[in-house]
Amino acid sequence: MLMRHPHPELQFAYQLPYGAVVKPNGVQFSVYSRSATSMRLLLYKNVNDRDPSQVIEFDRDVDRWGDIWSIQVPNIKPGQLYHFQASGPFDPERGQRFDASARLIDPYAKALAGKFQSNEDGITRPPKCVVVDDSFDWEGDRHLRHDLSDSVIYEMHVRGFTKSKTAKIKNPGTYLGVIEKIPYLKSLGVTAVELMPVHEFPIEATNGEKLERPNYWGYDPMAFFAPHRGYAAGKQPGAQVNEFKEMVKALHAAGIEVILDVVFNHTCEGNEQGPTLSFKGLENSVYYILSEQEHYTNYSGCGNTVNGNHPVVREMIFHCLRHWVHNYHVDGFRFDLASILSRDRHGNLVPNPPMVELIAEDPMLADTKIIAEAWDAAGAYQVGSFGDLRWAEWNGRFRDDVRGFWRGDGGTLGAVATRLAGSSDLYQHAGRAPFCSINFVTSHDGFTMNDLVSYRDKHNMANGEDNRDGDNHNISDNYGIEGPTRRRGIQSVRERQIKNMLSTLLLSQGVPMLVSGDETRRTQKGNNNAYCQDNDISWFDWRLVEKNESMVRFVQGLIKFRRDQPTMRRKKFLTGRPENGRKIPDVSWFNANGDALDWHQPELAMSAYLAAPLKADDPDGMGRDVVMFFNSTGERKTFNMPLHGRGMKWNLFVDTTAPSPADIYPDLDGPVPVSGQAIDLSYKGLMIYVSELVNQ
Repeated sequence: MLMRHPHPELQFAYQLPYGAVVKPNGVQFSVYSRSATSMRLLLYKNVNDRDPSQVIEFDRDVDRWGDIWSIQVPNIKPGQLYHFQASGPFDPERGQRFDASARLIDPYAKALAGKFQSNEDGITRPPKCVVVDDSFDWEGDRHLRHDLSDSVIYEMHVRGFTKSKTAKIKNPGTYLGVIEKIPYLKSLGVTAVELMPVHEFPIEATNGEKLERPNYWGYDPMAFFAPHRGYAAGKQPGAQVNEFKEMVKALHAAGIEVILDVVFNHTCEGNEQGPTLSFKGLENSVYYILSEQEHYTNYSGCGNTVNGNHPVVREMIFHCLRHWVHNYHVDGFRFDLASILSRDRHGNLVPNPPMVELIAEDPMLADTKIIAEAWDAAGAYQVGSFGDLRWAEWNGRFRDDVRGFWRGDGGTLGAVATRLAGSSDLYQHAGRAPFCSINFVTSHDGFTMNDLVSYRDKHNMANGEDNRDGDNHNISDNYGIEGPTRRRGIQSVRERQIKNMLSTLLLSQGVPMLVSGDETRRTQKGNNNAYCQDNDISWFDWRLVEKNESMVRFVQGLIKFRRDQPTMRRKKFLTGRPENGRKIPDVSWFNANGDALDWHQPELAMSAYLAAPLKADDPDGMGRDVVMFFNSTGERKTFNMPLHGRGMKWNLFVDTTAPSPADIYPDLDGPVPVSGQAIDLSYKGLMIYVSELVNQ
């Protein structure tokens, strides 16, 4: 007889070996430092206290075990505020930078509270660590385990998603605010949100003053295990812990997974001129890759590089990933500048890096999605060669080729066809699959989709760096006028170009990633590096949902079609050959006349015929054949239906040149092409027809 668990509310939790661990009679504090000569625990009563109410000295002979300093303090409870303080050698030439006066953030801190305080006395006072009780009623919540090949990812910023007054919600800019907007996410049909960094990062300068350029994106980690306090609605220390869990539970209840953007490549401590906040003051030469011991390597472009392949740091990263997976129920990770994980302790790129393999093979991460940004700031570019089948990658080649093709760049015909088919040139080796390619046209870093078709050049003056920051290679166009315009002709081509690129993104083999707000034509006014714009430039403008409801409807229709049709999300690469009894190839390419395509033709016009997989390939099949007609030329083109499709019943699904609602037919009941007549398609246009169900 099958027995259910008698207490389903009792969930598996991952116990961290270091940091502040709650015990029946107090709290155990443990921290690693090999070179410290003494260690102190600073306890505080209130979040705004400048100095501790109690200082506890670790007894070197009693409280040190190997390189771990550990002490149990009785009669303290969750909510207790603390720092560590370590004495040791200050010898930069040998990689040591101890500062006996520095108040240090626990590398394993589960939450921070408060802000940096003024440092007139020369002592930096960072936010305080909070003792956290991990208990939480998950009400039976589990990881959703959506197949990656079925996923549609929505990249978003927790604060920016709901901070605008236009959101009209109770808790703007917070984890709880995301919960209030779950109905909108469900209406889009996305299967996962990819959250820009939610681990702790500074929100003011280390002297307590306002930052000259506010840290909005959050790619400047200060405590890897702690959810960002700035996104909590509650003011009590540690409120962010339960609020984050409430958000995850609510998203899961809506069928939406949570993927975290994690930044294990650098920290906010910067280079040798930067502050001592945590890692520097505990074991500098272990946590960072140093050059000649004294200086910091800068493969991240942010002042330092985390020494990810040192055994101690590697252990910390694994504990961190497991902590987020099992104590917060997150469903996966996107690793920022992941190529740094391929560098050894001297900064050299190594084949088969152990860190990359260990993440893929870790049994406690087996349910998670792992996605690499497969490059770094020092020239490593590993798109297509990062890891094995377990690793997916942001496909930067997809972004560039799709942008170039629709802009009309010569020589892009074959490239965009390869991206549409799943990028087999990048991922077919070593047993990888189309879903290893995370396809995107835009991301947080760069132009929004609206700005991609409205600006030829970046406009970053608001960042205060004289427009020097941000990428100059945007593969964008303004179609006649830089920025907003009332000219209807330009407005029309911009709108169809957005639809062209969104259609290509959401109907390519691989896994699409849509950036929050692109479906509403959100603009950053030409800013392609809005890392410091914690304002209306970056925030989601909810008025656009109604203003551009036709574009939202268009995206909803594309996502629904993708999720319904196995033809659009194959788990194996297309071969161009018939399969499993069908007499036509799984994919075929044609020129406008319906003849075999010459990949060297200068004309950017083609059609693609995608044959539905049979039930033998997809038990949930009932798929349809799909014909896509692409015209990225500057003139109207006439297309013949490919031979495979003649005699079949077809309905128009998408016409990016038509006004709404004739631009998409979500119920697949669009007009039937006139028998024997060619298909007329305007310039910069895409038309898609779908057949009757193949798998009857």
